Amino acid sequence: MRTIIAAALIIGFVQVQSANAAETATCASVSEEQVAKLFDHWNASLATLNPEEVAKNYSEDSVLLATLANKPRLTQEERIDYFKHFLEKGPKGHIDSRTIKTGCNWAVDAGTYTFTMKDGSKVPARYTYTYEFKGGNWLITSHHSSMMPEK
Repeated sequence: MRTIIAAALIIGFVQVQSANAAETATCASVSEEQVAKLFDHWNASLATLNPEEVAKNYSEDSVLLATLANKPRLTQEERIDYFKHFLEKGPKGHIDSRTIKTGCNWAVDAGTYTFTMKDGSKVPARYTYTYEFKGGNWLITSHHSSMMPEK
């Protein structure tokens, strides 16, 4: 019986040690304002009209569920292909409403935005960006955007 109790205490100690190790992991601090600027940076990259520049905002394993596409874009090549065609429309995004949540090396920015295209048309949509601090940079790990269902 004492062996079982001792083993349980040792296992408990290891679990506490593991939990404390996770808590002491280095976390990149980020404010809501800084997360908002990540969208501004992404939006500015659209203005370059260079799909490779836009794709640099995304991690290699990011998932893009784009507003004007029917299939997920799972590779940089697929994201570049999507943005090549999207940028032809001359989009400029504007945040209409947002909620930002942050944690240890992650952030989520979700809300609504409107794209104004170079022809003057507007595309109101819902969005969610998830970010992760990787290799010293905040990168988009998933981006979901869908047109508003109601006019």
